[in-house]
Amino acid sequence: MTSRTTAPTDALPDEPAREWTIAEVAQEFGVTHRTVRHYEELGLISPERRGTRRVYHRRDRTRLALVLRGRRLGFPLEEISRIVNMYDEPPGEQGQLAYLLGQITDRRRDLEQRRRDIEDSLQELDELERRCRRDLSALEPASP
Repeated sequence: MTSRTTAPTDALPDEPAREWTIAEVAQEFGVTHRTVRHYEELGLISPERRGTRRVYHRRDRTRLALVLRGRRLGFPLEEISRIVNMYDEPPGEQGQLAYLLGQITDRRRDLEQRRRDIEDSLQELDELERRCRRDLSALEPASP
């Protein structure tokens, strides 16, 4: 989820700056306009405003991609914001990456525990199902 690419210039020297509308950004990332506006309200993205119109640049799209990746990985928005914003603050990318590695370790540990809990629950369900089937068989009348 590193934001190495969250601070690019909007265009290469020989490439014109590209702009996107909220509809284009929402469609590209498979989210609603409301979701995009929510991330803007939280300061995760900051499109240019032209009157009532939002204009998204490459930086906004990159940050939105990082936010959505973080959400898929189960990070809370507050944590995603901290990680993404670290790119622009001291100690910069190095601090961001070191912090992110710690967060990855914590997230992995949490997911592995959840997996163990799910496996335990499935085993308990299997055992309960076996007992229920056995007890039901014992209660059924014998065939003549």
